[in-house]
Amino acid sequence: MFYISVLYHRGLTHQAVTLGPFLQGLLKKTGVWMTGLDPKTWACMHRIHHTYADTERDPHSPRNWGVWGVWIGQYKSYLNIQKQLILKNLDYTKLVQDIPFEVSGVLKTNRSWLPYILHGLVAIGLYGITGTFLIGLGYFLGLMSHPFQGWLVNALAHRYGHRNFSTQDESTNNSWVGLLVFGEGYQNNHHQFPHRAKFSVKWYEFDAGYVMCVLTEKIGLLKINQGKI
Repeated sequence: MFYISVLYHRGLTHQAVTLGPFLQGLLKKTGVWMTGLDPKTWACMHRIHHTYADTERDPHSPRNWGVWGVWIGQYKSYLNIQKQLILKNLDYTKLVQDIPFEVSGVLKTNRSWLPYILHGLVAIGLYGITGTFLIGLGYFLGLMSHPFQGWLVNALAHRYGHRNFSTQDESTNNSWVGLLVFGEGYQNNHHQFPHRAKFSVKWYEFDAGYVMCVLTEKIGLLKINQGKI
């Protein structure tokens, strides 16, 4: 969740936080290995989502795919955007021209399965060391579960929940998703203020992702851009 919510989302995509040199290098070199998802492709897809939220051009709206169909919709969209970035399609590259690195070489050479193999081997190792299957399983699912987390946000937080703002899209604040996915479920707030690092607005909306931003700022690894609203 630190990689996806802080580095990929609030940092790389929206620049709501400025990543220090260490985190920038960490994201570039290890992002795809930690999550199985390419940072530049993820950022491009999310920027497209904000530009065309809940219209026909939204890459993962439940309006187009249905709530359950978002599972396959977000996957197909991700693969297509990744392909277009590799092919240097200007319609896509111009959306992420500020990101100072390319799509991961692992993906360019059709080895997207490598991160999953790596974490699978680590999970097996943890099982062997501890003798507890659930520890190995928990490790693997914890690191490789972003497609499920993404579905919770992209489907449920664009269909069910409360709305604090009358945005032009169908984004909602889903409190359960907000708790499970470190504040990412407060989509209505986020679509109203996409460049704000804190996704919660009401007192009862808890944004654990923002807490991670604050703690990381305290140790000097990033800067929260308070003025970007």
